Amino acid sequence: MFTGIIEAIGAVAGVSAHAGGCRLTLEAPPLANHLDLGASLAVNGVCLTVAAVEGARVALDVVTETLSRSNLGRLRVGDRVNLERSLRADGRLDGHIVQGHVDGTATLTARRDTPQEQILELTPDPALVPYLVPKGSVALDGVSLTVASVQERLFSVALIPTTIRATTLWTRPVGATVNVETDILVRTVIHWLGQGRAPSRNPALTPERLHELGFA
Repeated sequence: MFTGIIEAIGAVAGVSAHAGGCRLTLEAPPLANHLDLGASLAVNGVCLTVAAVEGARVALDVVTETLSRSNLGRLRVGDRVNLERSLRADGRLDGHIVQGHVDGTATLTARRDTPQEQILELTPDPALVPYLVPKGSVALDGVSLTVASVQERLFSVALIPTTIRATTLWTRPVGATVNVETDILVRTVIHWLGQGRAPSRNPALTPERLHELGFA
């Protein structure tokens, strides 16, 4: 599990195709010194397993399914990526619960400045729209963010100066593809509502039942 708080920005040093996917090699100082073989590392929000460590370089294998569902298949040598190690059991959850299981992607459609912040507007894959809740959480390229607004097929997020400095998001051009992981809590609630039932020991979890329990 991860938190969406980026620890470092790495650079792609190599992409080697092989049967079933590719091997991705990253320049990842200073994280490389703290990664063991088999450790989990989120790369642009995608949970990958460390296959090799040599000096400041880390190698990870990416399967075809992951390449097709994320922007990792578009990476080229020199591209910069957001990196986060997995959360320790005694660690602080400063962002939100991020699994590293990307749901799909979104296209960056606009960027604009305000006196207080910088806004990104994105068009997500249609299947992701029901899981984007205003003021809820979302992970974009592994970065924990709050959904500022949702309007039909568009949603927006606001970047504070710390996020701009510590991640790659503000460097992404309009038209870029970013990885999206929606909030697991939202997905779980919508899943049960869609099933028309809740776990077997509880009454059916429907909008009417939520109202009875005091939820507006």
